[in-house]
Amino acid sequence: MISRRIASRGVAVLLATATALPAAGTAMAASTAGARAATAPAVGAPVPPAPAPASELVPGVAPAPGQSWQIDTPDQALPPKVYTPTAQEDAVEPKAAAPGTYDLIEYVPLADAIAKATCSKQAGPYQRQVEGWLKLKVDGKQSTADCKAIRAFQLKYKIKPAIGFAGPVTWSTMMLVSAKKNPNAAKKCPVRSYKVACVDLDRQLTWVQKGSKVVFGPVPMRSGRTGHVTRKGWHTIYWRHKNHWSTLYNQPMPYAQFFDGGEAFHAVYGSIYTTVGSYGCVNLTLGDARRLWDVLKKGDHVYVWGKRPGT
Repeated sequence: MISRRIASRGVAVLLATATALPAAGTAMAASTAGARAATAPAVGAPVPPAPAPASELVPGVAPAPGQSWQIDTPDQALPPKVYTPTAQEDAVEPKAAAPGTYDLIEYVPLADAIAKATCSKQAGPYQRQVEGWLKLKVDGKQSTADCKAIRAFQLKYKIKPAIGFAGPVTWSTMMLVSAKKNPNAAKKCPVRSYKVACVDLDRQLTWVQKGSKVVFGPVPMRSGRTGHVTRKGWHTIYWRHKNHWSTLYNQPMPYAQFFDGGEAFHAVYGSIYTTVGSYGCVNLTLGDARRLWDVLKKGDHVYVWGKRPGT
């Protein structure tokens, strides 16, 4: 499902003309002016723009079949009807995702998307975290040096557009890179003799470990939004449905593995990096959800901890 608020902005960008750019600039100037009035520094001192709110960001590329402007996850909020799928049904694999669906498309300010900025002058919602990860001066303010370093990272990991904006995709990619060798270095996921599916809300990562050995992942994921946070603690996978279809939202939930009420691991046909979280499920790319399907089984344990940034 597409957020009406963001979708309308997407249409505006697609239909933008030369006259739209001044309007966007005026709106941005008004926003900046408001920020200046609220933080009024000494006369003559330069005032950096206020960080762009995550709720106001849009993907930095034009909408395409695999890249909608905003995707609300088709999660099953209530426990589904449990039954045993037929062998014929289980033999059918969910449809493939459209090319480009899981490209690393950063969420940026609308004005930057319209103007196709080469270097954003705005601080992103993850500015401090990104500055710390890159070993830059941590002040939450975008500088020329910050933009250059962030752009270099984005180019290296093929994040588009590489304009130096510290958005959710850039931050999430950094979390994944850091966790590759040992996702449980902080020992926040309990080590057991049996398999445990670990769901790290802090870093928006998931993996499966048996003892201290990681047998799946880590992979990026998207958890529940404010008001629909993914429930923490121990859970057990109680039903698996490869071709599940949400009866609440009339949308596909491929490779669904339910572990608590209506909350499940499942794939989504869209970005898992959106600024808005899911309705409680743990969203994965189709490829990751398929691999996880082959790793877990009914009765396996799931452990969830932490807090999704922004919730």
